Amino acid sequence: MSNLGLDSESPQPPDASKPTIIGMRKNGIFHGIDFSANCLISSTGKSWHNLAPRRAFRPTSGQTSYSKRLALRQTTAATKAIEREMKEEKDAQRTRFIDGIREKRKRKEEKEQFEKMEAKMHRKRVERIKRREKRNKMLGK
Repeated sequence: MSNLGLDSESPQPPDASKPTIIGMRKNGIFHGIDFSANCLISSTGKSWHNLAPRRAFRPTSGQTSYSKRLALRQTTAATKAIEREMKEEKDAQRTRFIDGIREKRKRKEEKEQFEKMEAKMHRKRVERIKRREKRNKMLGK
């Protein structure tokens, strides 16, 4: 029979200074690790988790100096500025292209409108209307 502090031969109560250890971790030793007796008595069986505090897994934290980080930020800021400039240029080119298409459509509509007017009215009157609209356009700008 295992010795848990109770001997069958001697009916003496266990020592108060020496707590009894219950379970598989006899004598406060578990896999070669010596625990304090108080830890084992009040434990729920997971006392070995208290050995080392857990740390966040950040393998590259604190390894780069401030000057290197500053240089990296400056290079990224420069590349972002170049990208922004290129994007603005591309957008400007696109808007110019779209404006050109709109201008062509507007001219085509005016031409069709004047052709319809010529079919209905006299040619000289249509030319006067054209000149008047041209003057109004120049004044509107």
